[in-house]
Amino acid sequence: MRSKQRATMMKMLPKPIVCFILTAACFHLGSCAKKAAIDSSSDNPPIASRLTEATSPDGQYISWKEHLIDTAETNNVDLSGSDGVQVADLDRDGYPDVISVHESDIEYDGVGDGHIRLAFGSADPDQWELVTLAEGSEAGAAEDTDIADVNGDGWPDIVAACEIEHIIYFQNPGKDIRSGTWERVIPKITANRGSFIRVFFADFNGDGKSEVVAPNKGDQSQEKAAETDRPISWFEIEGDFLDGDSWIEHELTRVSVPENSRPVDLDGDGDLDVLGASRGEERIFWFENLGTNPISFKEHQINAIENGNPYPITGVNLDFHDFNKDGRLDIVVYHSPYKRSFGWLEQPDNFSKPWNLHPIGAKDPDNGIGIVVADINSDGNMDVMAGTYSASPRDHDGEEKTVNDRLGRLAWFENPGDPTGDWIHHDISRRIRGMFDQFVPIDLDKDGDLDFVSTRGNSHPYDGVFWLEQVRTEKPVHRFTPARKNESREVGLPDR
Repeated sequence: MRSKQRATMMKMLPKPIVCFILTAACFHLGSCAKKAAIDSSSDNPPIASRLTEATSPDGQYISWKEHLIDTAETNNVDLSGSDGVQVADLDRDGYPDVISVHESDIEYDGVGDGHIRLAFGSADPDQWELVTLAEGSEAGAAEDTDIADVNGDGWPDIVAACEIEHIIYFQNPGKDIRSGTWERVIPKITANRGSFIRVFFADFNGDGKSEVVAPNKGDQSQEKAAETDRPISWFEIEGDFLDGDSWIEHELTRVSVPENSRPVDLDGDGDLDVLGASRGEERIFWFENLGTNPISFKEHQINAIENGNPYPITGVNLDFHDFNKDGRLDIVVYHSPYKRSFGWLEQPDNFSKPWNLHPIGAKDPDNGIGIVVADINSDGNMDVMAGTYSASPRDHDGEEKTVNDRLGRLAWFENPGDPTGDWIHHDISRRIRGMFDQFVPIDLDKDGDLDFVSTRGNSHPYDGVFWLEQVRTEKPVHRFTPARKNESREVGLPDR
């Protein structure tokens, strides 16, 4: 509309309406200016477009390139709520395959829907054959998965935990693995049980046969889940895994919002223990495998302290490494809810003593979720790859969001050599939307450095599976190259 026509129309309108229009216009212009400031501030440019400062021991600069594996762009399946991921050679062709789970939630709705997906790899890490293993109620809000050859036939089998409302086991058919039927069972003892959030195979008695261990937080909603203590259990399978009646449950404990049950030989005696976590109680603890027949465990508390003071810990994701090389396994954690930062717990020489927390780094105001230990820069020291998750909305950026909100960040922390010293922070990408729950370190392109396979949630329609290629160059380049042209907005760091 021409300016003269606009002016004439404004004179004809009642004064209150004119004021409303002018106010709305100013608000709109302010919002646009605010967005522009977020996107292009010269003193706080998007992390992805900044020049990388990270280097390998030979002086090459480290940056990252995103590649899509299983997303709406690469398949005809509308994935959302992408969560757990594992990598294994399922078809034994020498190339890694990816198993991923997707809750199919933009908001928690209590509807039993989801996807469990397979991506079969090839000689080209950008060529994948994509298959749906389960969908709908069979994969109701699928949260996590694990892999093991449980029947000893040489083919890796799969188990998945679903938040609505069971554990489901899949037996690898071997022949016609990509197009054939994977036999499956939802054990009766796990059916309609509420929210299974993690699941692992583990051979606790060393007899060559796997058991299964999983926490059940009781409800997909954290608020409702906290109302009643729920179990962390291990499941003994007396006969065939596919016989749902052969699964026998043994409770390890009951806590408020249990969120982990990670098998690990924490005491170094050669058998698998279990590392448990309670979000509702903000603590982690472990169950010592007593090496008895029948299988039995003893619970131990982990009293985390920092500078002599008790410290709350959450443990939906954890990893392990002997950082101080004292022969005892330490634990990498995200400590919450106050500092929103990562650290490692030093295992004491006696389990009755507290575990000292050593800081790795904070990503405030972003909430940490993904953690994995890996030698990222090839210097012989174990670093930490980390991911955060953004707040709602999950299906659009929301013009009201700023750099000071809880956003989705990819970053890694460089081990300084002395792990009790100051770790070096390397931010990779920070988007308005993203949840990076798990990372699998693997040299996918076989160029000698570590890449990562991961999932991304909270970002519909950009949810799914991707791999992060580590790129090394002689000169600094942008820290991150996205796979898409149209994306959730990249931003800079929060205001200090």
